[in-house]
Amino acid sequence: MQRQAALTLADLVLPRRGLLARGAAVLAGTLLIALSAQVAVPFAPVPLTGQTFAVLLVAALLGRRLGAATMIAYLAEGAAGLPVFSAWTGGAARLAGPTGGYLLAFVPAAWIVGALCERGWDRRFGTAALAMAAGNTVILLGGVAWLAVFTGAESAVALGAVPFLAGDLVKIVFAALALPAGWRIFGRNG
Repeated sequence: MQRQAALTLADLVLPRRGLLARGAAVLAGTLLIALSAQVAVPFAPVPLTGQTFAVLLVAALLGRRLGAATMIAYLAEGAAGLPVFSAWTGGAARLAGPTGGYLLAFVPAAWIVGALCERGWDRRFGTAALAMAAGNTVILLGGVAWLAVFTGAESAVALGAVPFLAGDLVKIVFAALALPAGWRIFGRNG
């Protein structure tokens, strides 16, 4: 019974039994996030990307531990200079720059979303939307708090949160529709 409570959608599709399988899941997650970071609308000081959608989806699929590990691996790849951040950029300076708070917030957001989805929140639209909204809120709060260091608090909210709200709502709805559908497709709804 305890195993059922911690089951994620990825466990049904690709059971993660060994270290190699877990490593492959993390690598695939970092690749998805890197590719989604390139789906971008230039906006200053923070670009509008599909990245947060991928972060939240990967966390929901992999659970809290592998989801957070994926985000740490992604940040390490970027800090090492691999071009995984938006506009095919990399380097530690991105983590210290205006967008660094959003990037660093991926780790706690993934942990929260993954934990909620391990508890079955990804099986119904309403709870999936709440899980995605919780993770998205963590990312926005981390991003705005760090951006405030560069722009001041009022400007940080105006530049780093408000422009993203409509797009984030759309991403949350898509994820909240996709996750329960995945459970229905794989025959393990609820």
